[in-house]
Amino acid sequence: MLVNKSAFQAGALLCLFLMTAAHAGPDEYVRTPTIEYGEQEIDTKVGVQRNRDGRSEAAYSIGYGFTPTPWWFTELYAKYAKPAGESTSFDAWEWENRFQLTETGKYPVDVGFLLEVERPQNHAEGYELTYGPMFQTLWNNYQANFNVLFQRHVHASEVFDTELHYQVQVKRLGNTEKLEWGVQAFGNVGQWDNWRSSSEQEFKIGPALFGKIKTGTKQAIRWNTAILAGTNHATPNTTLRLQMEYEF
Repeated sequence: MLVNKSAFQAGALLCLFLMTAAHAGPDEYVRTPTIEYGEQEIDTKVGVQRNRDGRSEAAYSIGYGFTPTPWWFTELYAKYAKPAGESTSFDAWEWENRFQLTETGKYPVDVGFLLEVERPQNHAEGYELTYGPMFQTLWNNYQANFNVLFQRHVHASEVFDTELHYQVQVKRLGNTEKLEWGVQAFGNVGQWDNWRSSSEQEFKIGPALFGKIKTGTKQAIRWNTAILAGTNHATPNTTLRLQMEYEF
């Protein structure tokens, strides 16, 4: 049975909001499956969260990324963290790789795959791997993204569960990219094959803004920011996150 494109996209968008649960660091951001070949970028991310006990913590990162091929984006960045009541210190190196698996706009849903390798400063944690599919679709004037990500540690001194995370973003597309608005959400259901109860799953959601400032013929500053509210006691009360990319 054939399903027309509009019905498929409407169903996909609805499914994004039917998901429940969550986890993400304060500087976490929504990955996208599409790649612009030939583009390089310097990327900074900042996040601050207010925990349920009233204490705050923050995370920061800076990285450099480029596109070796039309279907592969790779970035290496340094991560810093400021735990509650402590000073800022180096936290980890992370190598991000995004692979575009379908031609942009050729199918109702664009598909990609994410593979991240993180080496924490605390080597007892081994290596943290994050991997999974990324999906993007257009429906009228809206762009929707949905990512399903598995996270596990290898070569660690103790056993870590393989967790299932997800990311959701819906953006209202404007006539230009100067300023757009939408919604972002981040979740973690816990162990991938043994989900926590809904009250113990982390989930945060809130309004987001997106913008692009052209600084030259092929240069631009692209940014997005969101204020996220935790929906239960397993999630930080409030998170403010910002990502800025200098593209050239």
